[in-house]
Amino acid sequence: MRHSVWMLAPFLALPLLCGSQVASKPPMGWNSWDSYGLTITGPEFRQNVEWFHAHLQPSGWQYVTIDEGWYLAQPDKAYQGHTLDANGRYIPATNRFPSANKDRGFKPLADYVHLLGLKFGIHIIRGIPKQAVARNLPIAGSSYHAADAADTSDTCRWNHDNYGVRNNAAGQAYYDSIAKLYAGWGVDFVKVDCISQPYKTGEIHMVSSALKKTGRPIVLSLSPGPTPLEDAANVIAQAQMWRISDDFWDVWSRDNTSSDFPQSVVHQFPLLAQWERYAGPGHWPDADMLPFGWLGPNPGWQQPRPSRLTADEMRTVFTLWSIARSPLILGANLARMDSATEALLTNREVIEVDQNSTGNKALIHTPKSWVWTAQAASAKGEYVALFNVSDAPLDMNFTWQELGLPAGKHVARDLWLHKDLGSTSVLSVTLAPHASALYRVE
Repeated sequence: MRHSVWMLAPFLALPLLCGSQVASKPPMGWNSWDSYGLTITGPEFRQNVEWFHAHLQPSGWQYVTIDEGWYLAQPDKAYQGHTLDANGRYIPATNRFPSANKDRGFKPLADYVHLLGLKFGIHIIRGIPKQAVARNLPIAGSSYHAADAADTSDTCRWNHDNYGVRNNAAGQAYYDSIAKLYAGWGVDFVKVDCISQPYKTGEIHMVSSALKKTGRPIVLSLSPGPTPLEDAANVIAQAQMWRISDDFWDVWSRDNTSSDFPQSVVHQFPLLAQWERYAGPGHWPDADMLPFGWLGPNPGWQQPRPSRLTADEMRTVFTLWSIARSPLILGANLARMDSATEALLTNREVIEVDQNSTGNKALIHTPKSWVWTAQAASAKGEYVALFNVSDAPLDMNFTWQELGLPAGKHVARDLWLHKDLGSTSVLSVTLAPHASALYRVE
């Protein structure tokens, strides 16, 4: 077959920059947004955590995160019923999270998560609550008040709960105060929304600094994207994860390419290829959550549904995220998980690629296909991922030299089928439309 080399040499030649060693491997976890949107309750969260603990944790999955709106008493009524403490900080709505209280916040729920050997995460929108500014509440641990920190000219375009935070001493004091609160609750992961596109340098630095001051190893995840590639050096010094695209949903491709939302599968390939050289211990380009399984009862986009991705498409997404070492954050309603999706998510040979491979790169790209390679770190050999992004079956045939391996015969193992294919001088496979294959080659 005719193919062209994916031209990333200028990127691959640059040195890999090093950041914090929090998240030394791509985080693996679950987030409530794709299934519950703003509405998840404490009992629903616990139900998902229990399934996660029993079924996913043994395969390395670790983080469980409550997404947007946990401070809303009435999340189904246009963001009504915000709950704040006396220092202008959001606290959990106790009508939805019965274990929470004014003094301890999410600590009882985090303690429960930690008891299971898991790590607890929350989502926030950048900025300071408008209600805190209207009442000019004091900022804990400082002589400042909310009005000193607020940039009233700045609000998130899709969530108007907050004002932006000024890049001044009062702004830093505010972020220090919420970071200290979250650390006291036992939070291990903070997803900060409306901060990476456009890239809010000042607030990113303040949030990062505040989390580091707590002394607790807290993963900082920036959302949504696309994070500007020109800010790569900055973001890897500040955060452990950052989104490379707008919200990714269960869409294979989009006819209207003038919009970044929703992001589709086929559009993630070139973005991951561009960001690949910046992936490393403590800093991971994030291709977004996995919208697999049942998305309901209140998904963050559109109506409740089973994922529109086919079995082949879900395998392709999981293969791509793994060979590119993206964080693996699942969005399914775990209480309604099907056995086929569970089997996909617990394939330890594939997870090993995401967690422990090195030298990952997009090697070959044609209009119909992609080829990705990486080195195996804790097993012999190299990894090869083949992708058919076309709408028809595709024969893919390569010599080992074309895949960057020495000439001669090699033994390949199909990681999805858990099957050794024997010694051959070429790699040949016919892939169904939107399908993929992943091999370890020795």
